[in-house]
Amino acid sequence: MDINGKLPVNTDGGLMSRGHPLGTTAAAQIIEIIKQLRGEAGPRQIPGNPKIGFHSMGAWPNSAITIFKR
Repeated sequence: MDINGKLPVNTDGGLMSRGHPLGTTAAAQIIEIIKQLRGEAGPRQIPGNPKIGFHSMGAWPNSAITIFKR
């Protein structure tokens, strides 16, 4: 789970860094994915220009998965 690792996760600190506010958490996670794909994440930027971002939320049977591609 290292930002320089093979599969970086929660590059902005994830839910714990926000206190997990209802409704805004998913939006903030998606914004971080878009920043990573655009190369605009500053010191949190994943090296090597990421091409795919993945977001999932919810729990079965109410869940959603979104894949972002540059």
